Amino acid sequence: MHPIQKFFVKNTVAFTLKMLAFVARRPKWRKLSDWLTTTLANSTIRSKRIRQATDLQQLGEQWQRGFPSKKQVPISHIDERTVYAEIHTPCPLRGTGDTHACYAMMRYDREIVKKAGGVFVVLQSQATPGQTFCKVAMRFQQADVSDLVSAHLQK
Repeated sequence: MHPIQKFFVKNTVAFTLKMLAFVARRPKWRKLSDWLTTTLANSTIRSKRIRQATDLQQLGEQWQRGFPSKKQVPISHIDERTVYAEIHTPCPLRGTGDTHACYAMMRYDREIVKKAGGVFVVLQSQATPGQTFCKVAMRFQQADVSDLVSAHLQK
């Protein structure tokens, strides 16, 4: 990627995340937040041609396609029913403790993974003080996810 293109992509992503965080942190604006993240996800699904996955590796890869760089969203490991990954993109919610706003922003990821046939759960959020990246899990839609506790529901 050309340095100017890289600069543009990086700053566009940062601006978009700041705007989404601003909206997501306001409970009265939740419908707007949901609309923005869903619209962005649907645009990405079309432009990146996100498709139904046939195995867990593909499920993780389809999710990764929703981002400018796979390096920012590495798959850490895959077991018999779950893809585990991380999100290293700096988030404006980092350290705020606002995991509910994080949940709202992650609608983008949930929509992408849903299109690929899966379910997306944030296990650890950058919004949690001291956490510098998100840990996430993905399973196919028919799989039980009751053992995966979402960060915004943790005490």
